[in-house]
Amino acid sequence: MQLIAPPLALYVHMPWCVKKCPYCDFNSHGVRGEPPYAGYVDALLADLDADRNDFGEALHDRPIISVFFGGGTPSLFSPDLIARFLAGARARLPFAEDCEITLETNPGTVEHGRFDGYLAAGVNRISFGIQSFDDSKLKRLGRIHSSAEAEAAVKSAQDAGLQNINLDLMYALPEQNVSGALHDVDRAVALQPTHISHYQLTLEPNTVFAAHPPPLPDDDTAWAMQEACEAQLAESGYAQYEISAYAQAGRRCAHNLNYWRFGDYLGIGAGAHGKLTDAAAGEVLRRWKTRHPNAFLEAAGMPARIGGHAAVPTDELPFEYMLNALRLIDGAPLDDFTVRTGLPAEHIAARLAAGRQRGWLENDPHVLRTTPLGQRFLNDVIASFLGQAK
Repeated sequence: MQLIAPPLALYVHMPWCVKKCPYCDFNSHGVRGEPPYAGYVDALLADLDADRNDFGEALHDRPIISVFFGGGTPSLFSPDLIARFLAGARARLPFAEDCEITLETNPGTVEHGRFDGYLAAGVNRISFGIQSFDDSKLKRLGRIHSSAEAEAAVKSAQDAGLQNINLDLMYALPEQNVSGALHDVDRAVALQPTHISHYQLTLEPNTVFAAHPPPLPDDDTAWAMQEACEAQLAESGYAQYEISAYAQAGRRCAHNLNYWRFGDYLGIGAGAHGKLTDAAAGEVLRRWKTRHPNAFLEAAGMPARIGGHAAVPTDELPFEYMLNALRLIDGAPLDDFTVRTGLPAEHIAARLAAGRQRGWLENDPHVLRTTPLGQRFLNDVIASFLGQAK
């Protein structure tokens, strides 16, 4: 079956932050002096131009359904610079009329009134990196804001007219118990954001926490936190639609849904990753950019900006697809696997049967969906699709 090009999104990486958090493994760099913010926006637009030239017909007549400014801390960039990038992007690519445009924000970097500027620039969704409303936990996590500053920042964004707001929360924090995790959820819900991302703190390689692990709750306690918080969020009107995502009705994140449905996205900026379906060539392509901001700036618009580029091998497509789709609580139609990968369902039939036998996957011939047991052991479920089909 021929590949069909899925929806297309745009990810924009802003690499600087005030300081690197000890748990963070993202491509972020603590500010030293004054970063070349304006020059970086120029480099982003040059990167976009070069990708457009490289991908050609694979982008033709495909509107951008969402834009996501991630980091780092995108809110270090002024509203004028965000506006300049968005105007440049719109001049280069068609945007869907209802395009969702998200800006990640650190509550400690946005002064009162700045949200008016972001809204005027075209941003229509804000994502706050809150992590916790416990000041002692925030300090342990290396965050630069207090709980009071977090609440003030959210209210400031709401006062500016931003109606679509996500709060990031973490659980299983150092020395946290179930009541502490629930308290964070209660504080978040009281602010009435439209969306809450709730995910477990994990020790990632090459981070300060990995080298010097803090005392974290054991697996059973972490699972108890997850179950209790899920119930509390559901009772408060936030329906879980992905392993770590909860939303009020009609407020699911379009950008992340596109990832989880194995949609396409251009990745612009230092270290940004992208995925593009070339239907004519019958390939799913991955491209990533050089990681360090200085190297990216020096190579603006030139081939050296590319850190790597490759077609996803056929044997890896089932894993790549499941890595995303199985995170969705409602799963995905089995037909979508074929549409997104070009592979027949028979290619994964034996693995599906094994997953159903273990109780990891629902016994539904038309839908790829994990059971509650499969959600708990999701990494094992996804790993079962690695390697060649048997």
